[in-house]
Amino acid sequence: MIELKSAAEIEEMAASGAIIHGLFAEIERRVEPGVSTLALDAFAEEFIRSHEGAVPLFKGQYGFPGSLCTSINAEVVHGIPSDARVLAEGDIISVDVGVRRRGWCGDSARTFAVGEVSDQAGDLMTVTKRALAAAIKATVAGKHVGDVGAAVEAAVHGSGFHIIRDLVGHGIGRELHEDPQVPNRGTAGEGPLLKAGMVLAIEPMVAVGTWRIRTLEDGWTMATADGSLSAHFEHTVAVTDHGPRVLTGPRERIAPALEMGS
Repeated sequence: MIELKSAAEIEEMAASGAIIHGLFAEIERRVEPGVSTLALDAFAEEFIRSHEGAVPLFKGQYGFPGSLCTSINAEVVHGIPSDARVLAEGDIISVDVGVRRRGWCGDSARTFAVGEVSDQAGDLMTVTKRALAAAIKATVAGKHVGDVGAAVEAAVHGSGFHIIRDLVGHGIGRELHEDPQVPNRGTAGEGPLLKAGMVLAIEPMVAVGTWRIRTLEDGWTMATADGSLSAHFEHTVAVTDHGPRVLTGPRERIAPALEMGS
């Protein structure tokens, strides 16, 4: 069942999202060659808990051990932080993080370049960011969930890259995963109707070589089936009577003014 949030509840979610936005500003400065994903995770947990009432949402969720999901290169999502995973020049890393504060959740992801990356990696990140921006702009009351997926498809079309088909975005609120599912492919005018008060975690995942994925031996990490690069960007977005509101970006931002790098 899709649960609509009140204006006050959306403000609570925006407070969780603001912590994530601040964390990403710090993570960006720490993503560099020689840094382990476990070091990033430890910093993230300390940063989140330094805010009154806030806890890492992912830690312990379904048994996941980290505060961050850190997915490098061909890893699409759910990479487990480890002191054995050390970033190298030219890598790209998806950092996915959730925060729960006063019972309300926020969820966001960004893919970062480690030093200088290849033109292909840079293009992949640009296309995936563009897909998220297009999807957010389609998250308008009166449209449908299918419009969101169709916007992702339109943004990726012609790039030569592939949308990951088997992973989706989701509703979010008091729980990390709520109804509805938000696929990154769709048909405009189909799927659940978007109404003011809905809050969605929209998260395009795009790969270079294939849409197919596989689960690695750790039981968590999902990677492209052919080992090609993947990028992932995500925001928590509220449907409002005034347009989509990004809750995991700068406060009070509406999609037409959205700057994906901020």
